[in-house]
Order: sequence, then C-alpha cells, then structure tokens
Amino acid sequence: MNIILNGEPTDTTAATLADLLTQSGYQDAVVATAVNGTFVPATARDVAINAGDQIEVLAPMQGG
Repeated sequence: MNIILNGEPTDTTAATLADLLTQSGYQDAVVATAVNGTFVPATARDVAINAGDQIEVLAPMQGG
C-alpha cells in the first residue's frame, strides 16, 4: 500500500504503525509518531495504518 512517510511517498506492506517503524529501521529508536496529524504514543503503536495515511516519525533534538 502507498502511504506518505515524513512527507515522502512510500510503499509498504506494514499493517500497523509498529510494523512500519520496524520496516523503516526505527524499531530501537526513541521517536515521536503521528498518523494523519494525530499523536500516537509508543504504547499505542499497534494502530492499523491504511493506504494514503500521512505518517510522521520525529526524533528528539538536542541543542539550545
């Protein structure tokens, strides 16, 4: 299925956000996630994803 991941069209076979994170190499990273503009906490990443979903994966930044 086709989704938008961090603004880029992406083809995936992932059924859930957790699966997508694993397929994309984020499985061990500390990241914030959102699906269609709605924040998804780490404890709820078993949420299903659908074709056309817009998914954001953001890593925390340091600095000041």
